Amino acid sequence: MKITDIQLGMMRVPLKTPFKTALRTVESVDDIVVSIHTDTGHIGHGEAAATAVITGDTHGAIVAAISTVIAPRLIGRDVADLNALTRLVQTALERNTSAKAAVEIALYDLFAQLHGAPLYRILGGGDPVISTDLTISVDYIDKMVADALDAVERGYGSLKIKVGKDMGVDLERIRAIHAAVDGRALLRLDANQGWTPKQAVHAMRQLEDAGIEPELLEQPVKAHDLAGLKYVTDRVHVPVMADESVFGPVELIELIRMRAADIVNIKLMKTGGISNAIKLADIAGLHGVDCMIGCMIESSISVAAAAHLAVAKADVITKVDLDGPSLCAWNPVEGGVRFDEAEISIGEAPGLGIVSVRGVQPIAS
Repeated sequence: MKITDIQLGMMRVPLKTPFKTALRTVESVDDIVVSIHTDTGHIGHGEAAATAVITGDTHGAIVAAISTVIAPRLIGRDVADLNALTRLVQTALERNTSAKAAVEIALYDLFAQLHGAPLYRILGGGDPVISTDLTISVDYIDKMVADALDAVERGYGSLKIKVGKDMGVDLERIRAIHAAVDGRALLRLDANQGWTPKQAVHAMRQLEDAGIEPELLEQPVKAHDLAGLKYVTDRVHVPVMADESVFGPVELIELIRMRAADIVNIKLMKTGGISNAIKLADIAGLHGVDCMIGCMIESSISVAAAAHLAVAKADVITKVDLDGPSLCAWNPVEGGVRFDEAEISIGEAPGLGIVSVRGVQPIAS
């Protein structure tokens, strides 16, 4: 099975409601779709999210990175040489992690198709059913409470609450949501780099004094501030999770060395794809550090790949935040992983199981 062509397209899927964080507001999934074609007729699918404020990737940069740098390295290569192919992707250029992720996802999809098995089995197997949380975007308090109650009614047992804009209002939001869903759902707080270390400690102590114990606090300080992250981790009881502070293995090793966080959030768009995500999970597992599997605002193409990885590495990836497809107004993918509110289930079709993707507008290379 040899690679004959790599095609790019733009996919736009509106969200049910705007996604608001301390960093940005998003109203639709606007992602680059990668399809890798082979001489056997098999097609591998991948997806790249342009998240300029986090990874630095823009649509133009993703298209240029893949079409002019990565793709020429892969044309004519054999899908069976997966390790060599991922090295070619990872060494093609610096950073550009979303572009690399999209190509790697498609390559892993093809590799699993080559062996006639779903990707999670190729990665090691596991229970093909997992549960995700649901994100409650930053908004007016009454709206956030209503969204939280609706999520619980739909079967979500964990809610990720976006905070980090205004500490006073943030605490009011958390108290109100806790009062509404206490005993029915766990709360995960995501500050999206919105607080200083001292603010984060103050906020958590305020909540502790009020008898509110969130399941975790995600990335309370700036991504580069590992010392600040450690300051928070050392002073609060709530487990602290690093997100933007860790893109790859080198950053994870330093974070573990410093004991700067309790949990690490793995996202394929940060790691540059599956190969580095596996390394992160293995390194974390060796040091007894739990991981979450997360996503950007992505559709069920790339999130499907993350779900396969989560199943295969379930001993280390103990928390799941793969609600991107649930936030979409419709699912552009036929086949593939099934996203049914909180439940994510993987079938036995080879690879990612994707039959087709609707609404993709071709991009001329």
